[in-house]
Amino acid sequence: MKNVAIVLAAGRGSRMHSDVAKQYLLIKGKPVIWYSLSEFERCPFIDEIVLVTGTDEIEYCRAEIVEKYGFRKVKRIVAGGKERYHSVRQGILAAGECDYLYIHDGARPFVSQEILGRARDAVCADRACVVGMPVKDTIKLSDDDGFCAETPDRSHLWQIQTPQVFSAELIRRAYEDLMEAVDKGTALQVTDDAMVVEAMTNVKVRLVSGDYSNIKITTPEDLKLAELFAEEVGRS
Repeated sequence: MKNVAIVLAAGRGSRMHSDVAKQYLLIKGKPVIWYSLSEFERCPFIDEIVLVTGTDEIEYCRAEIVEKYGFRKVKRIVAGGKERYHSVRQGILAAGECDYLYIHDGARPFVSQEILGRARDAVCADRACVVGMPVKDTIKLSDDDGFCAETPDRSHLWQIQTPQVFSAELIRRAYEDLMEAVDKGTALQVTDDAMVVEAMTNVKVRLVSGDYSNIKITTPEDLKLAELFAEEVGRS
C-alpha cells in the first residue's frame, strides 16, 4: 500500500493578528509546520508528503522548511487555492497514484504516531475516517436572536481534528463531484473533508480517537498552549 500525507499550509490565519502566517510562527524555536511534518516524516507507513502552501511561499517552504530541516518525504510543494477545499483538491491532484490519503492541517502541530496508527487501522477497515475527541463542554444551539434553542446530547458530540484519512479513490471521486457542483453553483458549504465524503458519497466516515493536545493554532492563546505541549512531549 502507498500512503501519502497532504499537509495544508496555505491559510493566513487572520485571528492570529500576525503578519506571519500561523504555520510559520515559532514554537520552541521551530515553525509550527515543522512539528506535523516531522511526525509524518518519521512515520514508517507514510511514503510521501505533499505540502500545499501559498503561491508566494513555495520557494520559502522549499528552502527554509524542507531543505533546512531535511524532510526527504516531501516530494511536491504545490500552491493552494482560495478556499480550503481548493487547496485539498490541489493536494489530491499532486499526490498521484496511491492507496490512502492522510489530509492534515499544518496548523495542528501535535499529531502523533499513536494517532496515525489508529487512523491507519480505521481507514483500512472502513475506507474513511476522521480523528477527533468527544466534547468536554455542554453545547448549545442558538436561534436567530441569540437565545438558546436546543441542547444536543453531549455523548454524541465530537470535536473534529485532523488527519482525516480516506481511500484515495473515494476522496478523489468525492472531490471531483464537489468541484462539478461548485462549477454549477450548487455546492454545499463544506468545512472539512469528511463533509465532502458525507455529501458526495454514501460511505460512512468512522470517528477515531485523537488527542486533546492535537490542537489547531488559531489564536495567540493557542500558541502559548502549544509551547507547553511541546515541552511536555519533548518535541522541541
